[in-house]
Amino acid sequence: MRDREHIFKEEGELFPGKTYVEAVLAPAFDQAKRELLPPMMAIHKAHLIMLKEQELVADADVNLIAAALQKIDLDDLRKAEYTGRFEDLFFQVEHELLEIAGDAAGNLHIARSRNDMGIAVYRMVLRDKLLKTIVAGLSLQISLIHTAEENRETLMIGYTHTQQAQPTTLAHYLVAVIDVLDRDIKRLQVAYANNNRSPMGAAALTTTGFNISRDRVRELLAFDELVENSYDAVAGVDYAGETAAAVQLAAINLGRFVQELLLWCTQEFDAIRVANPYVQVSSIMPQKRNPVSVEHARSLLSSIVGNAQTVLTMIHNTPFGDIVDTEDDMQPYLWKSLETLDQVYRLLAVVIGTLEVNKEKLRRRTEASFAVVTELADTLVRSEGYSFRTAHHVVGIVVSTAQTQALAASEISLGLVAEAAKAVSGKELLLQENELRRALDPEQFVRIRTHQGGPSPEEIARALHVRGARHAKQVRWTELVGEAVQGKLAALDAYIQQRSQNGNEQ
Repeated sequence: MRDREHIFKEEGELFPGKTYVEAVLAPAFDQAKRELLPPMMAIHKAHLIMLKEQELVADADVNLIAAALQKIDLDDLRKAEYTGRFEDLFFQVEHELLEIAGDAAGNLHIARSRNDMGIAVYRMVLRDKLLKTIVAGLSLQISLIHTAEENRETLMIGYTHTQQAQPTTLAHYLVAVIDVLDRDIKRLQVAYANNNRSPMGAAALTTTGFNISRDRVRELLAFDELVENSYDAVAGVDYAGETAAAVQLAAINLGRFVQELLLWCTQEFDAIRVANPYVQVSSIMPQKRNPVSVEHARSLLSSIVGNAQTVLTMIHNTPFGDIVDTEDDMQPYLWKSLETLDQVYRLLAVVIGTLEVNKEKLRRRTEASFAVVTELADTLVRSEGYSFRTAHHVVGIVVSTAQTQALAASEISLGLVAEAAKAVSGKELLLQENELRRALDPEQFVRIRTHQGGPSPEEIARALHVRGARHAKQVRWTELVGEAVQGKLAALDAYIQQRSQNGNEQ
């Protein structure tokens, strides 16, 4: 009993308890101040317009409420501290409206619940962050496209299982990265579309008996569709889960590329040089150029994966209904994951855009490598009529012998190939010296791989043209979506401002 009395003495006996405020309510209030005020006010305005149009609120009350909405000082609210007088920001705003407009402001909550309104607020915040992140992803994509265009003929070795595999070009590699990023952006766009659906009018979970127009509120708030089923509108949280999954995969995909960049920055690999604005020197070792910008990108991408996983974990095994697990405590993790992905996209866009590529080093390494010998096997199929397995066997012997003799691939002689061919097939070699030299030329290797998706400069030029055009369409999509949302919200403000003038004259 003494413990109970001591707790009440420290915490208070009425809502909210001191520790509840510190642990939950105050942090949630601070997040709401930063993120939720603009969409909350937009929903008030849109709902008011709909109530007026449906003749559910008298014109005089509409004017008074509109005037009160105009008088709410958002800057003052952003500076406010949580006092416990009101449960949360919603009730503080509602109190201020009642103080300004009197009992008429109580009509603003006709046919509306904190349930449908809260989900609408979260969806509006999320769509803004999604669009911003998509724009940043497109800035990285165009940086990659430009870098690829500059390196259509930059020879390099392609790796499989971390081992030298075949000659390719840096552009060919970068187009692969561009395409993965394109899929990530498309997933974010799909998440945007599924998120940009209005729950308003669902009220608590069963809609309302008032003659409202759910579709009108949807239109006013720039939502593309309704969440039709009212239970789904307040219970469904896959809009957040889908976004978290898309963001998490985008971070994982980009992290693999970033890891390659860090490898290429090493003195041993010496393939790229990060520009001065994005490196730091050692405090003790003057020769160091630490590519810390890329390191930060890698670590931040890992944090995105963690924050996105937190969202999915908080959704997991929660009841299918309105529940706090998916609200104030969860949403900031989703926002943080998107904001960080936006930052990493923008950082890598400028890092990639200013990279110096050591083209000569990459070429020399490719020319000295045995990565080219797949083409030698292909050539033996054509010139000798071997099956590919027989040709593979012959070339395997050639490579083993050359390595034993410390020969580079370019130093393989016709005699060495003839000896291996005779040992395997028992026949004399028909291959000519000029054919052998072409087969061992990495430039030729790349040049003849002209199939769709291959590394030849001509095919890469075609691929980049297609991706550039697609990028331009995606940029235009972001512009149109942004303009549509801003236009609808601006129209809301203009209408309420006009009605508020009438209210001030009453």
